[in-house]
Amino acid sequence: MNIRGKVSHYFAGHRIVTMMVLCLLVLGLLTAVAAPRQRGRKAVVDDRVYLIHSDVLKYDMMGPNPDAQIAKGHVAFRHKGATLLCDSAYYFQGTNSFRAFGHVRFRQGDTLSLSCDNAWYDGQGQMMEARKNVVLRHRGQVLYTDSLNYDRLYNNAYFFRGGRLVDGKSKLSSDWGEYNTETKRAVFYYDVQLHTPQNRVSTDTLYYDAAKSLAHVVGLYTPNKGLGKVGPSIIVNKDGKVHTTDAWFNTKTDRARLYGRSTIIDQQRTITGDTLFYNSKTGDNRGYGNVVYVDKKNKNELTCGEVVYNEKTGKGFATRHALVKDYSQKDTVYLHADTMRVETFNINTDSVYRKVHCYRKVRMYRVDLQAVCDSLVGNSRDSSMTMYTDPIAWSGPRQLTGEVIKVFSNDSTIREARVLGQALSIELMPDSVHYNQISSRDIYSYFIDGNIRRSDAISNVRAIYFPQDSKDSSLIGLNYVETDTMRMFISPERKLQRIWMPKATGTLYPMTQIPPEKNKLDVFQWFDYVRPLDKNDVFNWRGKAKGTEIKTIERHAAPLQYLSGDGPGREAATAERKSSGTSGTAATKVSTTKNRTAARSSAARKKGRK
Repeated sequence: MNIRGKVSHYFAGHRIVTMMVLCLLVLGLLTAVAAPRQRGRKAVVDDRVYLIHSDVLKYDMMGPNPDAQIAKGHVAFRHKGATLLCDSAYYFQGTNSFRAFGHVRFRQGDTLSLSCDNAWYDGQGQMMEARKNVVLRHRGQVLYTDSLNYDRLYNNAYFFRGGRLVDGKSKLSSDWGEYNTETKRAVFYYDVQLHTPQNRVSTDTLYYDAAKSLAHVVGLYTPNKGLGKVGPSIIVNKDGKVHTTDAWFNTKTDRARLYGRSTIIDQQRTITGDTLFYNSKTGDNRGYGNVVYVDKKNKNELTCGEVVYNEKTGKGFATRHALVKDYSQKDTVYLHADTMRVETFNINTDSVYRKVHCYRKVRMYRVDLQAVCDSLVGNSRDSSMTMYTDPIAWSGPRQLTGEVIKVFSNDSTIREARVLGQALSIELMPDSVHYNQISSRDIYSYFIDGNIRRSDAISNVRAIYFPQDSKDSSLIGLNYVETDTMRMFISPERKLQRIWMPKATGTLYPMTQIPPEKNKLDVFQWFDYVRPLDKNDVFNWRGKAKGTEIKTIERHAAPLQYLSGDGPGREAATAERKSSGTSGTAATKVSTTKNRTAARSSAARKKGRK
């Protein structure tokens, strides 16, 4: 081989080696670059809709859907974990969609299934449009409608042209609605009707949480699909109905929360408040914020800032500017107290009766009657009203005070009044200067048709009254009387007819010779500054001036009875016997012997006298 051949052979071998090295270098670089890309690559998502079975599959190039594959007989599709079965379908493989017909049955996992007559399914947007006889079942809830769009991407089912959701014993229907299969929350619009075992709801907007069985009623209600009168939403049950624009209630426990100035109507009784709570199982009712309770049957009304009542026990209370109005008579009575508490006895029986306790700063106003006291108790059993702690009552120019004032009524018409303990009656004369006064232990007054006809002052009676001339009604003088009982008879026109007293001592002073100290009794107190002036003045508390309160009189304690040998004097008697050197037994025997001897002597003396 010549030199040229050797050189050529050398360079040829060298080129092969060089190319191999270059190829290895390029391959290494490609591997180094491609390796990290391979590690960060995501898994391929299969968005295709698969036709997994049909008895017949064909094309119809001349038909209305030339791009569709026509599948017939036991057709089955699969897409992203869901399956759909139908009798026949148009399968659009290019657009990843299909249209199903006849006995369409869709299933997603183990919790959701849907059936309808026909449907359109878009695999790209994961949207299904189901039509005619649509039934959606999901975890115990069943939705019935004729038009439903199901968005698998956001788990929302939209229905329109009417729908009905059944959740156990609760049934919801409306013109339009939405149900989320993930949160199990639904919203219903237009002519919404909710039926539960306890309630029937009519509204235009309702939110429903199927997981919690919680319904939220919002807005007004337009009956007859907009043709009727627009008004608050209505909740009806066996006890009455509720008007509200904002309410929450549990369809299983029947607990309700009412907002937005709701009203509960129970036959002839209504209660309205900014916030109302109701629990049918426990019977608890609560109201807050401008609560108004109206009893049309008994013609009374309660307003307050807070009220609590249990309909099963018949117990409750009202507070925060509590005011009772009674308009069963010609004039309305206004009664205010810091707190009012009611108790019901023998509830749900024929002998039921109630007690109402009003305490702290009680004030009452009626045109012809006013009263104040610290506490008051009304009892429907005997139709009585009892005032305690410095009670005062006014009727026209008359004032009554005592330790306790008790009033009895018939059908809200007063029939008897009792002033018990330190009774004092004062009447301002027409001249606005002089006062008729009666002081005694107790005073009993009797009424006919609401007018006082007789008044009895009992025990330690002292009276000052001014006789009047029958012609011109001028004052004749001052008559001071002391007696044990004084009975006064009064005409229907409320004028004094006559006075009866068993025994009396007194003095008549001419008007010009009345001693200044005789004008008033020593217990005289005129509390006109405390008297309520009108219905609004019952909220303005004015107490008695210091030192003018009713005196506290200590009652005599009942004597305590002890068995022989017991009692507080036992130790002293024992000590006395010991100091005299006589035992208790011996002393008893000596005492018994002395008693017997004395008895015999007394009998002998009587026999001798005979």
